[in-house]
Amino acid sequence: MPNHFPVNRLNNLLLALGAISFITVIGGAVYEHLAFVPQWAAAPPTSLALLQGPYGMRPERFWMPIHPVTLLLMIAALVANWRTVRRRAMSMALGGYTLVLIITGIYFVPELLAITGTPYADTVDAGLQTRAARWETLSIVRLVFLVALALTWLSALAQPAERKIAVPAARA
Repeated sequence: MPNHFPVNRLNNLLLALGAISFITVIGGAVYEHLAFVPQWAAAPPTSLALLQGPYGMRPERFWMPIHPVTLLLMIAALVANWRTVRRRAMSMALGGYTLVLIITGIYFVPELLAITGTPYADTVDAGLQTRAARWETLSIVRLVFLVALALTWLSALAQPAERKIAVPAARA
């Protein structure tokens, strides 16, 4: 009788760890959009004081390590589950997350740095306020897409961990 238990346990563990990390990303984004983004985006450059100076918030301390960890866990889980029916859902979620990270690097991070790097002033800049509102709206769309991807990833947990494609037996 073949012993698949340890393999299935590793498959499940990596899939669950990938899910936890991915959901942590979403939790961070939800927190930022409920408590933080509306504050700094409200009246720039005045409201940007939250992010500036020696005591300004540094969200990158969360975002810079969580994305590589999440990617590595998701890739490891996909490799461990490659020969299972879970592969399709996991591949879609990982591909979508990778696309989101590419778009984030191309638009969201540079635009955020441009907006938040604006020097403090006691007046509100209407153009900057419009850019901040656009960034916030598009970021919420990105968050909704991430939630859909997380649900896709989580759907793999409901699928069997048994191998879909038989592994050839070792020859004696």
